[in-house]
Amino acid sequence: MTDEHPRIRVLAVDDHPLLREGIAGLIADQSDMTLVAEAANGREAIEQFRAHRPDVTLMDLMMPEMNGVEATMAIRAEFPDARIVVLTTYTGDVQAARALNAGASGYLLKNSLRTQLMSAIRAVHTGRKIVSADITMAMAQHAAQDALSPSEIRILSLIAGGLSNKEIAAKLTVTEEAVKGQVKNILSKLGANDRTHAAVIGLRNGIIDA
Repeated sequence: MTDEHPRIRVLAVDDHPLLREGIAGLIADQSDMTLVAEAANGREAIEQFRAHRPDVTLMDLMMPEMNGVEATMAIRAEFPDARIVVLTTYTGDVQAARALNAGASGYLLKNSLRTQLMSAIRAVHTGRKIVSADITMAMAQHAAQDALSPSEIRILSLIAGGLSNKEIAAKLTVTEEAVKGQVKNILSKLGANDRTHAAVIGLRNGIIDA
């Protein structure tokens, strides 16, 4: 690379050393990019970003101490021009929306890294946004559904935790009839067959956390 075309400087953030090694290997094979630093959690990511000011940051979503969404928000607050691609095994569209709302420029599934990562880095470096096709489809499907209210999300979370309507009513200090009404709304909005199916949809789409 000449000075006219400097290499794209990349920061890799993931709590799994093997994945960071894999990314490092892929980047090492590219003549137009270089790995400038690595980090194992969100806090380290912020420190390494401040130290190296990379062109593109590859950010794992789920990490100890500080997750990828929180780290993305913190970096973007300090460096509004930061270009961050969130990497995850998680196909939930709500998590993708959170990452993009936090300022991420891309959202890729880890199983597609070998085929999509290099082109994603180049695209994001030029200012484009990149989201895996299956995530885009999930987000479109979710947008077509009625959004659950905060109270419905709370009830869905308790359902996923194995609580009965009666137990949920006691926990939230409301009547069992009120809970039944909310559950009926949840099933309708999610297109679920029953409470268990609703919980599965909620977990799969990232509406509630496991």
